[in-house]
Amino acid sequence: MGWPLFGETTEFLKQGPNFMKNQRTRYGSFFKSHILGCPTIVSMDPELNRFILMNEAKGLVPGYPQSMLDILGKCNIAAVHGSTHKYMRGALLSIISPSFIRDQHLPKIDHFMRSFLTHWDNKIINLQDKTKEMAFLSSLKQIAGMESSSISHPFMTEFFKLVLGTLSLPIDLPGTNYRRGLQARKNIISILSELVDERKASQETHQDMLGSLMMGRRENRYKLTDEEIIDLIITIMYSGYETVSTTSMMAVKYLHDHPKVLEEMRNEHFAIRERKKPEDPIDCNDLKSMRFTRAVIFETSRLATIVNGVLRKTTHDMELNGYLIPKGWRIYVYTREINYDQFLYQDPLTFNPWRWLGNSLESQSHFLVFGGGTRQCPGKELGIAEISTFLHYFVTRYR
Repeated sequence: MGWPLFGETTEFLKQGPNFMKNQRTRYGSFFKSHILGCPTIVSMDPELNRFILMNEAKGLVPGYPQSMLDILGKCNIAAVHGSTHKYMRGALLSIISPSFIRDQHLPKIDHFMRSFLTHWDNKIINLQDKTKEMAFLSSLKQIAGMESSSISHPFMTEFFKLVLGTLSLPIDLPGTNYRRGLQARKNIISILSELVDERKASQETHQDMLGSLMMGRRENRYKLTDEEIIDLIITIMYSGYETVSTTSMMAVKYLHDHPKVLEEMRNEHFAIRERKKPEDPIDCNDLKSMRFTRAVIFETSRLATIVNGVLRKTTHDMELNGYLIPKGWRIYVYTREINYDQFLYQDPLTFNPWRWLGNSLESQSHFLVFGGGTRQCPGKELGIAEISTFLHYFVTRYR
């Protein structure tokens, strides 16, 4: 279990996936550790992982680290369970439903990507910085619409501190990432509270996520408090940020390394452009026709594994895999290794988007890239729309 209080957190954060590989070699696919301030069981068994994700009602509730709960807020959708989770998820799904993506988000995403991806020629671009900025600004535009440009700079500085704080030991001392993260949360809350108050005063209707959440409250659809609305917005920003930015960056890397994939991708996107005038935006039918692009996104998510797993917590002593797991222990459902299982994927370490075409890999029970059970990522299609639009303008404008 490592050191007192610190456990094996340092090795876990330093070594990344290698820490898990080494532990697996020593102890098998089901072992205990002490990471991020809590005793934790790590499960790398595909069948068991599926069982854990599908059985929230049997006492396996979300178990995110204390640092994450403190910084993302107690109302964040990943922390709550039972009826509160159902209610918060309902409010979230109402603003990222297919019709909402079609009518509100897609035009904003298209407009944003079009301007974001201009003037990159004859420059050296740091793609990691650019995709981080892209994921952040695109999210903010969908959340706060018109006002996003005025709050983006102060918000972005604080947001990056918040992200670092969520993956730290919850030790509240000056100079720690945890303390900086808590401070960033306070600053973000004051930026968003000000925005909410301004909108209440103006009584205008706004065609964006914040406007819809406030409207839902007025129309008694989802009576969320200001605190719940702000936590929901922070969660939307947080959960879409790392996944969208890293997947976009890694997709570009894989396209660069695999000319045949790039050629196929270009053909798909130039065919879309040929059907349109230069100023026509991407619409829902275009997104549907990007079948190969979707395959590239799935293959990138599988091979680059942006999210290594999810955390659950036991609400009572329970038996799992023949072991008694004490109440309050966390279970790290480590799904990363499933992505490289040679029994599930032929040549698992080869980048091959074609494996996703024509068969139903996406509906396989072992496909847990977007989580599973009642907590499958609600923003999956919105994230795919953002990455697809980014790649569209990237491959049609630049060599």
